[in-house]
Amino acid sequence: ASCQEAVVDVLVGKTLEAARREGVPRIVLSGGVSANSRLRDLAGEEGSRAGIAVYFPSRALCTDNAAMVALLGERRLSAGRASGPDLNAYASSRFSR
Repeated sequence: ASCQEAVVDVLVGKTLEAARREGVPRIVLSGGVSANSRLRDLAGEEGSRAGIAVYFPSRALCTDNAAMVALLGERRLSAGRASGPDLNAYASSRFSR
């Protein structure tokens, strides 16, 4: 449990600090890790203290990111929007384009 607490403390602390620094009033935690009860509890508590709204999808939707990325890739390929070999990875990529 202490290892989990240490990891959750870092994730929540860094996320909320970045939100404060950038003036972001709300955050969404998603992906497989967001199913973790302690992460949900602490993020909600600390977010409330900081005046930052924290949202989570239902646990049924908190699955492995690989499944989400595969589905996104399939949909883009089916729509004729395949990426070329020059594709670069950017943390702020917009998938809606």
